[in-house]
Order: sequence, then C-alpha cells, then structure tokens
Amino acid sequence: MIRVVLAEDQGMVRGALASLLNLEPDIEVVGEAADGAEAAEVVARALPDIVLLDIEMPGTDGLAAAATIKRRTPGCRVMILTTFGRPGYLRTAMEAGAVAFLVKDSPARELAAAIRRVHAGERVIDPGLAAAALSAGPNPLSARERDVLSASVDGSTIGDIAERLHLSEGTVRNYLSSAIQKTHARNRIEAVQRARTQGWL
Repeated sequence: MIRVVLAEDQGMVRGALASLLNLEPDIEVVGEAADGAEAAEVVARALPDIVLLDIEMPGTDGLAAAATIKRRTPGCRVMILTTFGRPGYLRTAMEAGAVAFLVKDSPARELAAAIRRVHAGERVIDPGLAAAALSAGPNPLSARERDVLSASVDGSTIGDIAERLHLSEGTVRNYLSSAIQKTHARNRIEAVQRARTQGWL
C-alpha cells in the first residue's frame, strides 16, 4: 500500500480527496491536516510514503511546510496539489524539495496515477505549468524586495514598513522602487499584484 497524508484547509475538499484516494486498491490515506504546521506534525507521526500539500493554507503555507517536511522526514516524498498554477510557485516548490506539482482541476484518476509514479521515484509536473515556468524565468526579486512588497500588501505607509522590518524609510523606498521596476509595474499596488500572479511573493 502507498501511504498518503493529505493537507488541505478546506474540509470538504480534503474529505472528497481522501474518499477518492481510499477507493484505489493500492493507496491508503493515513492522515489529514488543515494547515502546513499540522501537516508536518502528522507526517512526522504517520511516516507516510507521500504527502499531498495545498499551497494556500492558513498559518504555514504548503511551500513552507514542504521544506519543513523534507528536513524533518526526508523519506516522505512531497507532492503539491493546488488551485494556483503559478510559475513562481512551481520553482519555489521544487527548491523546497517537492517532486510533483499538479493543479486541482486534473481528473481524480490522474492524481492516483501521479501518486503511483511519484512512489516509483518519478517527478510529475503539470505540463502547462512547466512550460509557463520556463518562459517566466526565475524570480527577479531579491529576498528583501519580497519582504518589503509583502509588508506593503495591506496598504502600510513607508514608515510602518520601515518600523516593521527594522529598516530606514529611504531603504524601504529603494527596495520598493527596485521591485516596481523589476515587475514592470507603475506603482507598488500593481507590483504586488504582478508578483503574486507570478508566484514570486
């Protein structure tokens, strides 16, 4: 049996996935989690062959959870299953140790087949997303530019961002200006939107 843990914050979706996978003769769902932190705990306890992680979860997201799981439970293979097929997410997921990246609108039989392929040692990437990631190129934003852009999401002032990140206001302005330029945006709101669309934040 291929032992699987599911991490998905929407209970109905998680339950449906578990039911579908448990119908497969060679797959058993041995644990479920509603967020990334819980997923890492369930994986450490259940020691599954594979963990299926959603990206957008409260608290610790799937990408952060993937890195934690690979560090704590290296024998578990990480698959990302998400609604958000963004090129930047794919790159980040691979860097975090994921071996599969699938979008949720794939048929259920394809998910079961992907689980079997991953269990056999293969990598499985949604082909459309792989092509988009190659054409998009790497994330142009530095870690600090991402921090400053993320901090400006809620409409915080330059002063608020500077205080929160322990930077001078001039430094925050420089990072924002650079991020706006790199995302080819007109202002920081548009820069945030573009960075999110690409999965760079």
